[in-house]
Amino acid sequence: MKHKVLLTALIIFLGSVSGVISVDTFEKTIANIQTGMYNAAGVFFVDSITVSSLHANYKNADKVSVDVNGQKVSDKIKILIVPGHEPNYGGTEYRNLKERDIVVDIADNLATILRTNPRYEVIVARDKNGWNPILDEYFSREWENILEWKEKYKAEMIRLVGQGLVKIHTEGVEHNSAPNDVARRLYGINKWTVENNVDIALHLHINDNPRSNTRNPGKYSGFTIYVPERQYSNAKATGAVADTVSRRLSKYFATSNLPQESDGIVEDQELVAIGRHNTVDAVSMLIEYGYIYEPQYEEKDIRDLIVKEYALSTYLGIQDFFGAPNAKIDGADSFLLSQKLTHGGPTDILAVQFILAHKGYYPPSGKTKNECGMTGILGPCTLTALQKFQHDQGISDETGRVGEKTQKALYTVTSIQ
Repeated sequence: MKHKVLLTALIIFLGSVSGVISVDTFEKTIANIQTGMYNAAGVFFVDSITVSSLHANYKNADKVSVDVNGQKVSDKIKILIVPGHEPNYGGTEYRNLKERDIVVDIADNLATILRTNPRYEVIVARDKNGWNPILDEYFSREWENILEWKEKYKAEMIRLVGQGLVKIHTEGVEHNSAPNDVARRLYGINKWTVENNVDIALHLHINDNPRSNTRNPGKYSGFTIYVPERQYSNAKATGAVADTVSRRLSKYFATSNLPQESDGIVEDQELVAIGRHNTVDAVSMLIEYGYIYEPQYEEKDIRDLIVKEYALSTYLGIQDFFGAPNAKIDGADSFLLSQKLTHGGPTDILAVQFILAHKGYYPPSGKTKNECGMTGILGPCTLTALQKFQHDQGISDETGRVGEKTQKALYTVTSIQ
């Protein structure tokens, strides 16, 4: 192989010198040869899933075919939602809040919305009590095979790194190590997605910031999406889906202000969930829906609404990727835009924050979404934004409060009756 490449390169070089081909063509051809060498080295440089194949599959997802047993089958886009951590173990905690429980609520809401689109087949990996029976049975049956399967991928990774065909990146965000059984189940989920032709795997998490006193909030806030590092075979397609999801989330929610996460999408080689050692063929991303100590998680009524909004934004991001209509959501990009205000409590304040954000008033000028989050708290950010809105609407006798005129103007401006 090496001699063949060198001979081909020499012929191309002589051709470029003699004027038979251009230097431009020569350079591109050499690049293609090098790429071919990398592709021949292993699976890491071959796309396991592509944007075009996903779009084609979505287009044909409503078609029904007959399998070898004469059964009618449809090729829907298969989406696996994995609430982070174990049913009764793991994940960050803050006061009385448990990440592993909140992400199940996000998953349930997301699954419900996704199922409004008949082109999706949706599987949720677990609830608060246990694993989906399909996965539970798979873990038991394949427990030893999972380890052997993972070790094969790991060995291939080590080989390619040793040959200089894959670069190791160590400058990313540091992650906690999962216990052996937990990690094996994650690899098992990866193996299951490969064997069952899953198109998109969504791992749902909530972030945390290490600090000396975990009873107090940390200093960072905002969401981020972790995707496979660009050398992995599912990286390009995952990046494309993550981009549309991130755009939707960022309309109403702050992007993480942790420096390494500030772009909103972070490439990672080490997270098992998104394909460590290149163990996932599907689009696979890990979404951190803010930090667990952020105010929107503290009060149950606010948390329940925020969970729905996170789920809706994620759904709309996936719809955007496929260029699909918003199914049965009536075109709205927030449930709270249609929530009628009642008694002026936290849920009403949250609705006002979303309406003001929808029209570009919140956060107010000079403030960031990290400083002025979707909290349901009536503070300086909300008052400043509300007053600016009232000024622009010519409302002078309800300054700083949502009276009848302001409420009417809010719903008129958002085209909600």
